[in-house]
Amino acid sequence: MRQLLLFIVVLLFNSCQYFEKQVPSEKELLQKELKSINWKEVDEFPSVVDCEKIADKKLREQCFFEKMAQLIQEKLDIDSLSILYPELDTIEVKVTVFPNATMQFEPQFPKDSVAYDTIKIDSILHARLVDFPKVNPAIKRGIPVKTQFILPVIIKAKDAK
Repeated sequence: MRQLLLFIVVLLFNSCQYFEKQVPSEKELLQKELKSINWKEVDEFPSVVDCEKIADKKLREQCFFEKMAQLIQEKLDIDSLSILYPELDTIEVKVTVFPNATMQFEPQFPKDSVAYDTIKIDSILHARLVDFPKVNPAIKRGIPVKTQFILPVIIKAKDAK
């Protein structure tokens, strides 16, 4: 019996090496984690106060885009874009929301946009697209991140109101 117990103890001490596993280095773990992250998507989209109470992620995202398009349209409705350029019914605006909750707006013109003065439209947009309500930036893994998206903004004609 003693020999059996001694054999089991020796076997246990010798078999520990079979249970040891290679521990990966910090760099390997970091590279593996970085490769597993989808950098094209955010965990939470930017949001405005009016959309914060919506629990569903997709509905909150839709609310944010609708609210931003509505705010931009309201700010451009008081201007003369529709009078100066009646053929211009929609402008695509690239909106950038920075991690510090500031925003930047850039009009996106088609490559063949020689029909209208893009510099003048750009200056009108920069003059009008100010004083927006606070926008909470997008969140990726608990950290605020920069996001960009393009919103189609419909310019309403003055006589259509």
